[in-house]
Amino acid sequence: MQPDEIAKISRLELRARKVVEGFVSGLHRSPYFGQSIEFVQHREYVPGDDTRRIDWKVWSRTDKYYLKQFEEDTNVRVVLLVDGSESMHFGSGNFSKFDYAQTVAAALATLVLKQNDSVGVALFDNQIRSLIPASSRHNHLQTILQGLSAETATGETDIRSVLRRCAEMMTQRSIVVLISDLFCDREHLFKGLQLLRQRKHEVLIVHTMDDQELDFDYSGTLRFEGLENAGRLTCDPAALRSGYLNAVESFLNTIRQRCAGSLIDYRLTRTTENLGAVLSHLLNYRLGMKQR
Repeated sequence: MQPDEIAKISRLELRARKVVEGFVSGLHRSPYFGQSIEFVQHREYVPGDDTRRIDWKVWSRTDKYYLKQFEEDTNVRVVLLVDGSESMHFGSGNFSKFDYAQTVAAALATLVLKQNDSVGVALFDNQIRSLIPASSRHNHLQTILQGLSAETATGETDIRSVLRRCAEMMTQRSIVVLISDLFCDREHLFKGLQLLRQRKHEVLIVHTMDDQELDFDYSGTLRFEGLENAGRLTCDPAALRSGYLNAVESFLNTIRQRCAGSLIDYRLTRTTENLGAVLSHLLNYRLGMKQR
């Protein structure tokens, strides 16, 4: 479902339900977020084994047939980290970055709980402002929706302390989904993310940005007012567009490269993008993990 349509729905609960219904109806098979299956070891093929489990990469190197063996892990815990800092308040259309992040988090929580897995939510700016511990209780979705609905985008960002705090609190291996515009100190960001990876958490990033932040399609003399105490600037945006776009591309390339180097799944998402596509990416990531 498109964000412009979702933006007409004021209640987060109804927004999430509409997104999930549209997403599930478009699938050829049911979503399967839980029950991740992790690779353990290889063993030599013997007649009668399922040939679909042969590791063809190993065969190409050794000319021998080996099967992948997996270990089932049914206790999936998902932690959604939602950026609630002031920069997320920006939106050039009807849907701000924070609106989009709230809706993605609510829809994803709905899907995770439908699979009887546990999910928690932490909303942050320079600290964790709202924390809903992971649970799979039947009424847990209402707790998450009420918690998300009660928040607004305000305050500055201190990503390193937030991620360090999350790492300290999460004693079980989890899937951490960070939904943010990543407008923060990059070194602090990746030190925090690396701490999560060192503690064996899987990390997925939904990098949420507005079209105008990516395209800078403004004209005429304008005054820009920065969020999070970024100051003000009166200028002709057309004269700055080329340099601005180069700076944005450099920023995005750095984020992509650092994520790849840390084995972090990264997805740049515009607030005009179909929300079902974002959910599909996150679910396909988990399905792909099953086949490693």
